[in-house]
Amino acid sequence: MIKHLACIMDGNRRWAKERGLMPWDGHREGVKAMDRVVDHCLELNIEYLTLYLFSIENFKRSEEEKKFLFTIIAKQAEKYVPKYNAKGVKVKFIGQRDLFPQSVVEMCDRIEKQTAHNTKLILNLLFCYGGQQEILAGVKTCLSKVQAGEMDIEQLDATMFKNCLWSGDVPDPDIMIRTGGASRLSNFLLFQVAYTELRFIKPFWPDMTPELLDEIIEEFNQSKRNFGK
Repeated sequence: MIKHLACIMDGNRRWAKERGLMPWDGHREGVKAMDRVVDHCLELNIEYLTLYLFSIENFKRSEEEKKFLFTIIAKQAEKYVPKYNAKGVKVKFIGQRDLFPQSVVEMCDRIEKQTAHNTKLILNLLFCYGGQQEILAGVKTCLSKVQAGEMDIEQLDATMFKNCLWSGDVPDPDIMIRTGGASRLSNFLLFQVAYTELRFIKPFWPDMTPELLDEIIEEFNQSKRNFGK
């Protein structure tokens, strides 16, 4: 039984290109795939779902595409709030918030407050996120705590350090799935995936289905994890 599923949602733009569509058409289909995965996680009683929504590196994309991404994130996220409240989904945005457009910051705050009471599924949306940047931010937080006398550097361990990360005390992912055929982490949860089962699959994110997810989870359930023992 898995507790935490994490996904790098890759391939939206390539999915659109293969069909002669614009990049944002692929992102729109990607949102539909997100909704399918959220629903299936609820059916499977998975407690945490982490999705790589927008990386710090994504700022290199065209202004037109970035503007569309920010717009669709704001509109779609708020659109799903009533559904998430009805189904018990708590939404958390994780990333470097000072990079968010102000309108998106306000939207993130609203959604987090509106869904804060939900406990069925914790949906972590990594937005303006980078794993290296998260680790550096965690180091700075630890140093600040040490300087303030709130932390003893000799007692610092992995658990204490993890609590200083943007993601906080969220359990490490059991499975990390990357769609789109690439076999790399792309700065995704670098500290948290030390013992995570990694699955790199060819289908693009808009083609993600409950059936495909079930296949991956079944393979995971049949594998033995000994964590170095």
